[in-house]
Amino acid sequence: MSKDLNIIVTGAAGFIGSYMVGYLNSKGYENLILVDEFPARPAGGDEEEKDLNLHHKKYRVRVERDNLFEWLNKENPSIDFVFHLGARTDTTEFDYSIHERLNVEYSKKIWEYCTQKYVPLVYASSAATYGGGEFGYKDDHAIIEKLQPLNAYGISKNEFDKWALKQTRQPPGWTGLKFFNVYGPNEYHKGRMASVVLHAFHQIQTTGKVKLFRSHKPEFRDGEQLRDFIYVDDIAAVCYWMMEYMLGIGDLVITCPESMIYNLGTGKARSFKDLVNAIFSSLDLEPNIEFIDTPEDIRDKYQYFTEADMSKLRETGYKKAFYSLEKGVKTYVRNFLVEKKYY
Repeated sequence: MSKDLNIIVTGAAGFIGSYMVGYLNSKGYENLILVDEFPARPAGGDEEEKDLNLHHKKYRVRVERDNLFEWLNKENPSIDFVFHLGARTDTTEFDYSIHERLNVEYSKKIWEYCTQKYVPLVYASSAATYGGGEFGYKDDHAIIEKLQPLNAYGISKNEFDKWALKQTRQPPGWTGLKFFNVYGPNEYHKGRMASVVLHAFHQIQTTGKVKLFRSHKPEFRDGEQLRDFIYVDDIAAVCYWMMEYMLGIGDLVITCPESMIYNLGTGKARSFKDLVNAIFSSLDLEPNIEFIDTPEDIRDKYQYFTEADMSKLRETGYKKAFYSLEKGVKTYVRNFLVEKKYY
């Protein structure tokens, strides 16, 4: 298999994007065009910590996000594949115009480039598109127009999904992946938007206990809010598998998946209490949990249950087992968080 493919990864300095870069490196791919914001780094600032995500990674060039299309026009490189993983992911950012510019309009430009240049595309959608789950969590195209996301981020992701499904001019192959609750290494820079695993680990290190949001719905007990937590290595594995299919590489024996939108979770909802107990167990500590009120600015937009219906992806032929919550948390905590290592 040729390892000389030229691959664009957007959001390459971020959590999932930088993990994807490392995963591609592990498979022998180094001709990577990394796209993100790469600002000057103030000493000790968040940008410096984010930049550490790319230390020891191998790639061809970094390109500023806002300069990408100018760079492509000028350099006219031969691009073989695009992973569009960059987005504004802050669910507490209520200014929709920011999400619209970065998550909708920019994604349209990526799509149009891939269509014009005949480049296959994988892009990141989100389980936030499902809102309160009124229509369930099945990745059925028929319900996408009906979905009612609870925040500006989810709305922007759903708007692009809707737009993509209406396009008659498409890349030669494309996949939208609705990421559920992702956790894993390289999220140190994310602050409030980091996973519960990272926040809980820090709380245990500093106070010996973890604070979880109290339930504000009678049908859910405190700590029993349910989410589909997925380890970032599974995200990268599915993205890579999609690339193999679209490019016809690897040991593939069945038909390429259709161009469509797929869920990407484990298919098994677990409670926040389960998650925190797994962190304590990974540190060989007894659980110590305190419940606090959910912040009012997100209380009416808080998802109490998410669980990916994974039947569509499985039917395409993806057979690899996903990390269990306990295995994923243990791997993350012991191999990365304890010594603050990066992937």
